[in-house]
Amino acid sequence: MRKAMAEAIVGDDVYGEDPTINLLEKRAATLLNREAGLLVPTGTMGNQIAIHVHTRPGTEVIGEAQSHIFHFEMGAMAALSGTFGRPVASEKGILSPSDVESAIQPYGGHRTPTSLLSLENSHNLASGRITPPSRMRELVDVAKRYDLPVHLDGARVHNAAAALGISAAELTNGCDTVMFCLSKGLGAPVGSMLVGDAETIDEARRIRKMFGGGMRQAGVLAAAGLVAFDEVLPTLQNDNNNAKRLAEHLSQLPTIVLDPEEVDTNIVFFSLSTEAPMDARSLATKLNDAGVLVHALDAESIRMVTHYHISQSDIDRAAKMVSEILTTS
Repeated sequence: MRKAMAEAIVGDDVYGEDPTINLLEKRAATLLNREAGLLVPTGTMGNQIAIHVHTRPGTEVIGEAQSHIFHFEMGAMAALSGTFGRPVASEKGILSPSDVESAIQPYGGHRTPTSLLSLENSHNLASGRITPPSRMRELVDVAKRYDLPVHLDGARVHNAAAALGISAAELTNGCDTVMFCLSKGLGAPVGSMLVGDAETIDEARRIRKMFGGGMRQAGVLAAAGLVAFDEVLPTLQNDNNNAKRLAEHLSQLPTIVLDPEEVDTNIVFFSLSTEAPMDARSLATKLNDAGVLVHALDAESIRMVTHYHISQSDIDRAAKMVSEILTTS
């Protein structure tokens, strides 16, 4: 990727003159069977551009209660678009069509109307769980019955598609816009893509500039994304398999609470039982000091993510370090 970045042919992207970005956007759109694509610096910006395009101030966005747009995007939908989140609780991150339908508010004189359904697949805080294609179709059908657009936060949608053995285009069929990250499982240093129909992406490009995301000679970033499509995308199931291997190792430890059957993609969440000798934050600190980088979400739970540079031997070492710390402390 660094070699491709150094050799990238660039131009001014604000004027549509960067050939490397233009190629990346075209390939991203083709990959998801959409008309157009847009390179954005971050997944959060991609999600928030979509929300801004699809909604208007004083309306609601329906999403799963633990979704990224509600928890990790700094209240941007309110600050930037004047919209209000309508969280819907689910069973392990997978929304029920009936619950979504019950949450939809019509335009009228008494309640805040719904303007968008936002989905997340795979679901970060649900340990990377996948909403299967059949459920995705049901959720999209509910939205369409009420003339609501659907946006998909697909930061890791390619990991989900790889786990299912289908294309990301098939998994995202019916969504009006899809955001996916180049900088998650695809391994690029920077960037995400927003795809949709040509008219929507034209407007998204205008909003990107308004949000401060207009870039100049950014083909150096796009070049890494092209390498990701060619070299990393075909390998994503390896990451999913490594995550499953890690989960199976960890689930054998007596003070860890984890069901490997709930690990669908490349994210592993686990919690510590009351018999554990330390809390999750202390365990995370000890693991990080030992060179195993993990994230403690709170005092009870830890998130571990596999990626292109993680091998099976790395998985085995990480599990061994967790075991040693928990049994010798």
